[in-house]
Amino acid sequence: MASSAPSVDRVRLEVEGLQLAAELHLPGGKGPHPALCICHGVPAKRVPDSTDRGYPLLAEKFCSHGFAVLIFNFRGSGESEGNFDIIGWTRDLKTAIDYLYRLDTVDKSRMSVMGFSGGAATSIYAAAHDERISSVVSCACPARFFDIAEFSRIEEFLGHCRQIGIIRDSDFPPSIDEWASGFQDISPLKWIGKISPRPVLIVHGDRDETVPVNHARELYEKAGEPRDIAIIEGGEHKLRLSEAAVNAALTWLNKINAPAEKS
Repeated sequence: MASSAPSVDRVRLEVEGLQLAAELHLPGGKGPHPALCICHGVPAKRVPDSTDRGYPLLAEKFCSHGFAVLIFNFRGSGESEGNFDIIGWTRDLKTAIDYLYRLDTVDKSRMSVMGFSGGAATSIYAAAHDERISSVVSCACPARFFDIAEFSRIEEFLGHCRQIGIIRDSDFPPSIDEWASGFQDISPLKWIGKISPRPVLIVHGDRDETVPVNHARELYEKAGEPRDIAIIEGGEHKLRLSEAAVNAALTWLNKINAPAEKS
């Protein structure tokens, strides 16, 4: 039986022999609750800002509105093991969805994913391949990776990943070409149209300094119905820090996850 107060549990997800750090935020009251899996983007630096509480703060907000929220570190990030690999990230997310799906406290018909940047691309790919995912919120998502400056010179980007510590093993990746092709394989423009008839919300800042806002419009045009788009005035790339972006996502998720009225 669910407790009357919200709870937070630290959990470990295991995928391909790797241990991934995760937190499950459960709301108080009787379940089952709609679920939300929040997916972070590619880390930008080795040492995070100590004043930024990051994704736990986001999880608390959505949990306070009745969602069972799972946040986790993809392989190579935070306290999780392994090396950054975008195809590996898709398997990490599948494992996270598997975990949520097994919980008695989760409504298996209302399982949403919300991703940011690279995590949004991973979310779109996962939803296109997994019908357990009932809806997607895509925030600051690239339509194609190789239109973004940091991906245009792949060996420099690989060096950057080593420098900030998301690629930790000197012999990884075994093949740079295969590692790079993963970004092409999960290109969101290829997959977003396959999520329909499940709903998609695309959120993007009109001042995104990393992924130009035209990427959001391309994704919206490619998405099937039902689809929505929210362009955040003054919004930059880190949309989890934008109150307007988070509130747009929350309003939308509340609407599509509202229990059906009984006739």
